[in-house]
Amino acid sequence: MRAILKRGGQFNPVNIKIGGSKSESNRLLILQALYPNITIENLSESDDTEFLRAALNFNKNTVDVHHAGTGMRFLTAYFAAKEEVHIRLVGSNRMHERPIRILVDALKHLGADIEYLENEGFPPLMIRGKRLLKNEVKIQANVSSQYISALMLIAPKLSNGLKIHLEGEVSSLPYIEMTASLLRKIGVDISFQKNTISIEAKENIPNKTITVESDWSSASYFYSLVSLSEDMEVSLENFSNESLQGDRVLVDIYRDLGVETVFNSADSISLFKNNKPISDALVRDLANTPDLAQTIAVNCFGLGIGCKLTGLHTLKIKETDRLLALKTELEKLGAIVYIDENSLQLEKSSQILSNKTIETYQDHRMAMAFAPLVLKTDINIDTAEVVSKSYPNFWNDLKNVGISCLLK
Repeated sequence: MRAILKRGGQFNPVNIKIGGSKSESNRLLILQALYPNITIENLSESDDTEFLRAALNFNKNTVDVHHAGTGMRFLTAYFAAKEEVHIRLVGSNRMHERPIRILVDALKHLGADIEYLENEGFPPLMIRGKRLLKNEVKIQANVSSQYISALMLIAPKLSNGLKIHLEGEVSSLPYIEMTASLLRKIGVDISFQKNTISIEAKENIPNKTITVESDWSSASYFYSLVSLSEDMEVSLENFSNESLQGDRVLVDIYRDLGVETVFNSADSISLFKNNKPISDALVRDLANTPDLAQTIAVNCFGLGIGCKLTGLHTLKIKETDRLLALKTELEKLGAIVYIDENSLQLEKSSQILSNKTIETYQDHRMAMAFAPLVLKTDINIDTAEVVSKSYPNFWNDLKNVGISCLLK
């Protein structure tokens, strides 16, 4: 399916309700599986969350997470510590190309029984769940925070708790802090000092209801729309100033890209143009918030400014090699882009070629990051249905803002 995007008429102020945070939802689903007396409200409707929820209700010996990377990492740890479970954990072709050795090695150190079924270091996996008795492990911290969160989520159900020693510089720290905050919310004792996370065992917890906040990563596309517009105003529901999500840094980043955020009293935010002068180049370290890189790079191109984004080493093992995909598709529109293993540099340019078709490489964020460019040029997005991975209602919400969006 292709999305054919054209700028509509006048933009009227609108209220958009974005679904619950995928990151919070997926962590809470694992915790709910461990502690069934947790009630979750405003759960994400994303494909990733649906796949994870279905996997946790497994009734077969094979569990397929499809393209849900978080699900693969979290379920590897969950099933490894679930006694008497014998599970074949599989995913999409791309999932079988995404490394998981660091997590598997850590779990094996704790006593897990995990076997690679095809290529060493990659899914699919055969997992024979057993009681994990060791309570201390070291893990490389600069590759994926999901490996660390996966260990943290099962830790309170291990007989002796768990002490995790993080080696190297920690990537995507806010996601680890999110996991820690959710554990504390359900009553688990946890400390995070220097590069050591200590989590106490917790057999039972009191009844707990947790409401998932709306997804800041998904909000980024509306920040981009407002930034690229002349006077668009958008209100987003169920966002607060006290957020567990690292992507809340959008508020600060986009102030430099022409967008002001007002936190309203009723747990919503309003976005509008701030008429602040925009510099010729944006320089940002996104090591803690790499999911924002695509949106920001495309946004800067649409504004005709340059950018230097660093801390992007994890993007090469996402749904696609996001750095290479960004370079390829931006250059298709006339941009000059340089990438290396950790960064992307976009040259200042006033040229945007029209009526180009953007390939998504089966990556939801490629589709949504490029869509706001419709305010500068007519644009087509191929395999538009891929947005369901994190934001199934994206194209409808784009129409609500006033964008002409034909899906065919």
